[in-house]
Amino acid sequence: MSTNSFTPLVLTISPRLTQHPAIVYLSKLSPGSQPTMKHSLNLIAQLLTHNQADYLTLDWSGLRYKHTNAVRAALIKNYEPATVNRILCALRGVLREALRFGLIKAIDYARAVDIKSVKVSKQGSGRVLSRDEIDVLMHTCFSDLTPAGFRDAALIALLRGAGLRRAEVVGLDKKDFHPDGEIKIRSAHPRVDRTVYLSKSAIAIVNDWIDIRTARDGPLLCQVNKSGRVVHQRLTPQAVLFILHKRGELAGIEPFSPHALRRTFICDLLNAGVDISTVQTLAGLSNSAITARYKHRIAPQASIRSFSSNTYY
Repeated sequence: MSTNSFTPLVLTISPRLTQHPAIVYLSKLSPGSQPTMKHSLNLIAQLLTHNQADYLTLDWSGLRYKHTNAVRAALIKNYEPATVNRILCALRGVLREALRFGLIKAIDYARAVDIKSVKVSKQGSGRVLSRDEIDVLMHTCFSDLTPAGFRDAALIALLRGAGLRRAEVVGLDKKDFHPDGEIKIRSAHPRVDRTVYLSKSAIAIVNDWIDIRTARDGPLLCQVNKSGRVVHQRLTPQAVLFILHKRGELAGIEPFSPHALRRTFICDLLNAGVDISTVQTLAGLSNSAITARYKHRIAPQASIRSFSSNTYY
């Protein structure tokens, strides 16, 4: 997406908090939904301004159809339909508040929100990775002997081995991971904080990374600067997407999202015969109906296998 024409969308003077469309929109959401939708709004702001604005400094009243259509097109390239539709829902919600405050004309609002949601397959869409794909993905990390290689291997081991969401994996602190593989997850979703356990091989991968990052407190997964030095600052969900895209390209596998690793975790459990209630608890899903949707998604090349086997995850 070209952003040169979009940079005027960065506010120099913010509106009053009581009339800020993004703040008002978020205030009407449940506490559990606010972090996810705030991240969605930040992503929109970054896309439109080449990372020059966030959800507070983007001029939402200045958005027109050319902007919203460009956002939709950019999202489709990198995210699954359900994620795209969630982000577009947040976009429409903020523009609706801008209309109510008289910050945008009705005709401009109507045109800006006239973007179609992305069709989601009733049978469930999204990638499930095969064992071969995960193996080659991990080998791209193992062959990179820099701190980034160790960190990225740990990231994939956590996403695949514990079925974590992006927000959950970047939210982990060093204290949340026990050397025996126990992980305490503080979810952004209400009432689904949980404890999960990694396999022996995944534990070794995460512990190798901890040896590199040192045992000091702070985020479990840290940034690594261009010189290869570990910086004890938390990764962002967007950084996770970038890392996986990079590793996927190096591995020569079809594009996949971070959620594809979580989906693989859930599908393998269900297809291995683990009962739905247990899978629901391990994955931090809100109800059994959502969990059951994953049951018949099977990875190519028969990815189903025993979780006691010596795998990377």
